[in-house]
Amino acid sequence: MEQFEGTGVALVTPFNDDFSIDVKALERIIEHCIDGGIDYLVALGTTGEAATLSKEEKQQVMDTVIKTNAGRLPLVLGVGGNNTAAVVADLKTLDLSEFDAILSVSPCYSKPTQEGIYQHFKAIAKASPKPIILYNVPSRTGSNMLPETTLRLAHDLPNILAIKEACGDMTQIDEIIKGKPDDFLVISGDDFTALPTVLAGGAGVISVLGQGLPNAFSRMIALGSDDNAEDAYQIHHALLPIMQLIFEEGNPAGIKSIFEYLGLCKATVRLPLIEATPGLKDKIQSFLKAFEKVHA
Repeated sequence: MEQFEGTGVALVTPFNDDFSIDVKALERIIEHCIDGGIDYLVALGTTGEAATLSKEEKQQVMDTVIKTNAGRLPLVLGVGGNNTAAVVADLKTLDLSEFDAILSVSPCYSKPTQEGIYQHFKAIAKASPKPIILYNVPSRTGSNMLPETTLRLAHDLPNILAIKEACGDMTQIDEIIKGKPDDFLVISGDDFTALPTVLAGGAGVISVLGQGLPNAFSRMIALGSDDNAEDAYQIHHALLPIMQLIFEEGNPAGIKSIFEYLGLCKATVRLPLIEATPGLKDKIQSFLKAFEKVHA
């Protein structure tokens, strides 16, 4: 359980100009995260543009992450969808031996009832050879997995070990923390709720910004975990503008603009997403230049 406390990051999938996967760039980003004090890595989530990758490309990402990480950090793999049978089939055929858990999102588009969400994850829990981190992100799925559903899954199914909660509502997050089993982790799925979640008793975050600014973000979470709210909030407030900027034109266009500035990968994304506009890139770069002067 401790391996999923602290700062995890939802890795991007870097692309070349021809939209093929830039393996070397992915290697650089992983090293950047490890050097910056990140605690674990999450591959093939929403930020990784997994919905636009072929089966072969997903395997290429998995292989690159496993090889580059070389056993240094715990690894989580995104395995989800709104076709329950297809997710179950993937779990039975994928080689998950190098991964420590899977991250599975609440079904999008179909807008199931709470009972439907429960049964979906129950089927996944029965099929998964690895522990499961639930993922609730209503802004993307079109439905909110309510606290009572999360808690029911947490109490009923022992291999469901955590939730990545991206509802953006601290009242909902507090309700889950209050009612959860002792060994169940509540992980923030939004950068702006990461510190409040930790201070409320949560385990940490799976961050987007954390992979771009790993030193500052992981330090903020570590301070929060040590109940040093004052120093943690100083970093939180310093990072708040960039937390907002990187989502201004959608994810991962913003975070890839940070990596372009850092020289780690191109800002290329795949349709239907488009690259951040020059105006947004200018704002991101201006923030980073000012931030680097203060936090060099």
